[in-house]
Amino acid sequence: MSRIGDFADDDVTGFAVTSPDLGAAMANFSHAVYTKGRLPLRVREAARIVIAHANECVVCQNTRDGTGDAAGVDEDLYEHAAEWRTWPGYSDAERIAMEFAHRFATDHTGLRDDDDFWRRAAEHFDDALITDLAISCAMWVGMGRVLRTLDIGQACKITL
Repeated sequence: MSRIGDFADDDVTGFAVTSPDLGAAMANFSHAVYTKGRLPLRVREAARIVIAHANECVVCQNTRDGTGDAAGVDEDLYEHAAEWRTWPGYSDAERIAMEFAHRFATDHTGLRDDDDFWRRAAEHFDDALITDLAISCAMWVGMGRVLRTLDIGQACKITL
C-alpha cells in the first residue's frame, strides 16, 4: 500500500502529479537514460537489474525491455542477476557493468578507490560509456529507492 496518497498497487507514475515540476523532470531523466544512453542494451539491462535487486524494488525487478530479443536480452539475463560474479552467460563487459552497478548502489566510495576495478573497466568502456553507466545508475538507484520507500507500484510489471 502506497505511503502517500491512495494510488493503486499497479500505478507506478500517479504519485508524480503530487510534485508536477519535479515529476516531469524525473520523467525526462528516465526517458533520457532509456533513449539517449549509449550503452549496449544487454550491458544496460544487466546493470539495471543488479540495482533493482540492491534496491529490493519489485517493480524494477519485474521491468523488462520490450526490444531486447533482437539484442540478445532474454529472461536468463534477468534471472541470473544475483549470480553476476559467476554465471557464465554474462560477457566480461556485462560483468564489469554489473559490478559497477552493484558497488555504486552498495559501496560507492570503495568503488571510487578501487584502482584494480578502474583498470579492468577501462578494458571494456571508454570515458563516455562510463559516464553513461554512472548517470544511468544514479537514476536507477534514486528512482528505485523512491518507489520502494514510498511502496509505489510494487505490483507492476513494466515493459520498456
